[in-house]
Amino acid sequence: MFLGQYLLWPPFWMVLVFMPLWAVLLVLGPVPGQSVSRQFTASLKSRISVQPPWTNYFSGDTATLSCHKPAFLPYQIKWYRGDRLLSHNTNTFQVKESGSFKCQADNLPPSKSVHLDFSNAQLILQAPFEVFERDSVVLKCQEKKRTSRSNITFYRNGQHLPHQGTEYHIQNADLQHNGDYHCKNRYASSNKVKIQVQELFPRPVLLARPSQPTDGSPVNLICDTQLSPQKSNVQLKFCFLKDDLISRQVCSQDPEYHIPAIRKEDSTSYICKAGTYDIWKTSRPFQIPVQIPVSLPVLSLSTAKAKALEGDMATLHCEAQRGSPPIWYQFYHESVPLGSSTTSSIGGASLSFPLTTEHSGNYYCTARNHLRLQYSKAVSLFVIVPVSQPTFTLRTPRTQAVVGDTIELHCEAQRGSPPILYQFYHENIILGTHTAPSGGGASFNLSLTAEHSGNYLCEANNGQEAQRSVTITLNVIVPVSHPGLTLRMPRTQAVVGDTVELHCEALTGSPPIQYQFYHENVNLGNSSALSGGGASFNLFLTEEHSGNYFCEASNVAGAQQSKAVSINVIVPVSRPVLTLRAPKAQVVVGDVVELLCEALSGSPPILYQFYYENITLGNSSAPFGGGAFFNFSVTREHSGNYSCEANNRLWAQQSDKVTLFVTGLTGDRSGSVAAGLTGVLLSIVVLAAGALLFHCWLSRKAGRMPASDPTRRPSDSAPQEPTYSNVSGWVELQPVYSNVNSLGGDVVYSEVRWCTKERPYAVASVPMVPENKGSPVIYTEVKVACTSASKPNCQPPQ
Repeated sequence: MFLGQYLLWPPFWMVLVFMPLWAVLLVLGPVPGQSVSRQFTASLKSRISVQPPWTNYFSGDTATLSCHKPAFLPYQIKWYRGDRLLSHNTNTFQVKESGSFKCQADNLPPSKSVHLDFSNAQLILQAPFEVFERDSVVLKCQEKKRTSRSNITFYRNGQHLPHQGTEYHIQNADLQHNGDYHCKNRYASSNKVKIQVQELFPRPVLLARPSQPTDGSPVNLICDTQLSPQKSNVQLKFCFLKDDLISRQVCSQDPEYHIPAIRKEDSTSYICKAGTYDIWKTSRPFQIPVQIPVSLPVLSLSTAKAKALEGDMATLHCEAQRGSPPIWYQFYHESVPLGSSTTSSIGGASLSFPLTTEHSGNYYCTARNHLRLQYSKAVSLFVIVPVSQPTFTLRTPRTQAVVGDTIELHCEAQRGSPPILYQFYHENIILGTHTAPSGGGASFNLSLTAEHSGNYLCEANNGQEAQRSVTITLNVIVPVSHPGLTLRMPRTQAVVGDTVELHCEALTGSPPIQYQFYHENVNLGNSSALSGGGASFNLFLTEEHSGNYFCEASNVAGAQQSKAVSINVIVPVSRPVLTLRAPKAQVVVGDVVELLCEALSGSPPILYQFYYENITLGNSSAPFGGGAFFNFSVTREHSGNYSCEANNRLWAQQSDKVTLFVTGLTGDRSGSVAAGLTGVLLSIVVLAAGALLFHCWLSRKAGRMPASDPTRRPSDSAPQEPTYSNVSGWVELQPVYSNVNSLGGDVVYSEVRWCTKERPYAVASVPMVPENKGSPVIYTEVKVACTSASKPNCQPPQ
């Protein structure tokens, strides 16, 4: 009975129109003896379709979307682009732009989203929105310039498909046709289209109503499946089979099969099939559990021996020969519940327990399923008391047993006829025996060694049956030994930047062992060895890591320290700086030049090598760091490039090159300039000397102070040694003239100083001369200063 039967009643239809969806489903839900196919539930969803039936179009094309809904619902449609509600309220909607679209009919769930793509490409591949099993599918490769006659090729998952023409046809689509498709012509490649073949309907599920019928009651079998909403026009056929036998197959368009009265022997395997055309799917086998009331149970009692002795295990077994599972069994001793058990299969239930004198008496059991409760007959039991299971204890002087401690092993049976013989065992080896003539317990003392770790138990025997205690495990703690600290380095010497592994290990000691690592009494870190062995700590070396290291190992019994180990961390030498020092600004043949090479960092000793044009001049060692010197007397051949190398046996570094220019070389421009300057200077000196002599003669004649008056302060001072360093040019001394007043006098003299002037292609730099210091002075043309206090008609010197 389906939806059509309900729709024939007009008043009922009017009720459905004004009821919410959940109420409609309740009204149309299954009633006794009937079922509603899931096809109806699937139809209560919004469904979208596209015309033309593609998802890819050229720009300027138009696609029409249609929204489908059940015919009996009111007319109300909502359209969405993405999550944005559009203003359209019709069942069709024309689209000219790319996007994802869905619709919602009335208050039903929204439809699937369909993504449409309007492309400016020269070539597109058009495919249907959805593909189902056994569909005939057409893929169209469309060229924007339809006058083109180029060959079209199709591809699936990058593999060429043997085909000619602009359309590719798939007959009876199935899972093997899944994949990414695209097409190509001579000039372009199309978009990719993913084909995912969907099931026409899922595998059916076989159900029974009621699910657990009793013997002789009616049963309905339901073959439950669901057609896709897009294929709601397909008519399914259903077949029911018993014991998978075709001879017992019943087929119709009805998804239900009615059994008037089912019997216990009908509790066999059933399956159903659903299909159309050549698509058939089979449910899993289903066995109908026909229920039968439980029968009277039988109780049996068994013991390990002919006589029931205290301490023996007794087993009660209760079983009903017939009854539909599950069956609940309950055991009773003198109407007191002992325990219960549930079983879902034939065979009954059992309950085991050790016997004591209190277990003497009457026993019975009950069996119950959801149909009936039954009682068994009573069974009597008389218990003879042997020795009970002894209690075994270990008494230690501290919380954990340590090597050298004395422990007491105590064994005692709470009940049993004396005399009782006690035996003590270590790993099933007898340690000793003791007899208690009047009952009670016994003890045994043991001085511990490392070998005494293990399992201990005791045994009590009074001639009936020996009883063993529960096993107790004793862990004897071994104090940790002095650990050894070892260094694991990537090379013989420790170098800044290396990773050094500190490994600490105590050869003996019970785990877990805690290891601590120290550098000059500063804790670096710790590590635990849970199962013994050693532990490691990695250290990334810097210069500050030089010093003494030690480690400490500890367990619950105490701590021990290792011997100290020293680490000397070597610092690689840095790039050195080469400095040339000469006695004057310009180096000439015969001067002594000093080369200074110095690395600012690096572990000593440092070996310095000096080079002239890559030829070794010599070497020098700095045992405590710092720099090194190399002196030599300059010849004509010493012009050129100099460098040095610093090496501390770990790392070698070279300095930048420094160029030395020796004047006086043949054809050298600086030599001719120097010769010209020398002539000029000699002329100036002669003139200055004549002027000084003339000035002195006038001074004596006039009775004035001589020119060598100490109150006069020329601006020269002691000359400063030039220093050569790494520079890009050289400078040349040039004379500079200036007038100087004497202090408190009326005499004016001229001062000549050398100043620096840059010249290209220089080999070194001359240090800057401080103002009015370090310049040779030549005095020339002494004149009387023209002041208001002197002659009124005098003229100032020009």
